[in-house]
Amino acid sequence: MKQATLHQLKVFEAAARHGSFTRAAEELFLTQPSVSMQVKQLGKAVGMPLFEQVGKKLYLTEAGQELLVTCRDVFERLTQFEMTVADLKGMKQGQLRLSVITTAKYVIPRLLGPFCQRYPGVEVSLNVMNHEGLLDRLNQNLDDLYILSNPPESKDISCQPFLENPLVVLAPTNHPLAKEKNIPIERLNGEPFIMREPGSGTRSAVQELFDQKEVDVKVRLDLGSNEAIKQAIAGGFGISVLSRHTLALEGSMKRLTILDVQHFPIRRYWHVIYPAGKQLSVVAQTFFDYLLNEGRKVAQETADFKITD
Repeated sequence: MKQATLHQLKVFEAAARHGSFTRAAEELFLTQPSVSMQVKQLGKAVGMPLFEQVGKKLYLTEAGQELLVTCRDVFERLTQFEMTVADLKGMKQGQLRLSVITTAKYVIPRLLGPFCQRYPGVEVSLNVMNHEGLLDRLNQNLDDLYILSNPPESKDISCQPFLENPLVVLAPTNHPLAKEKNIPIERLNGEPFIMREPGSGTRSAVQELFDQKEVDVKVRLDLGSNEAIKQAIAGGFGISVLSRHTLALEGSMKRLTILDVQHFPIRRYWHVIYPAGKQLSVVAQTFFDYLLNEGRKVAQETADFKITD
């Protein structure tokens, strides 16, 4: 490995991540033959092949899998070193990699704005996805921090709640129950309902409550988008349960209302998590601390927000 270069490791990591020399070349602004040559030379330095090709697909060998883990560790340590040096110089700069659950996209950008103004040297990579996709990235340790409502039951993560995420029943403003107060949850029996997609943390929480209270709604549609669900509600397709935060930008719209149903809102929290034992970079630790403080302010702003009928 003495003959291996940092450039070769970066080329290899990109090829391994994409499973393609062509896509790695596009990302790194290299030619495909150049990527192939760099990987071949790195394989000679290792003394074993790093990829095997079956048909048109590229697969990592066992040696390649081990080298990929090593590459990511090396790159992460170099990044942390750069951030530490910047911190010693009195500057906060570097990259912050975040993966957040879909609903958190209504809040996290509002937190990132002031954070980036405070630390203009920080570059943020924000990935928005469903619960299963986020857990997959967590298992691969691809990001600095992960934000979700339903953290995995694992002792191998550090987990901190930072923001309330109440789930409320939403209906069109002309719904028959819109003006009623303290509605028994049993009144939802038979209601046409719009559910989040299977695997969603919101769906799991709603289904658990309905099962406990023996509520049987008529699921007319599964949707993976909160925006699509709100549009369907406004169009009279049915009612649904979503995070109150999804209404943060709906103040001037009078198409939706929150039904005052017993046992709602479902009290949930967003959590910020990362693998246990992971040493956070200077930037990640700074954002982690910022979340715990600024997140509470956002929670209060959301609590003060009201939907008008």
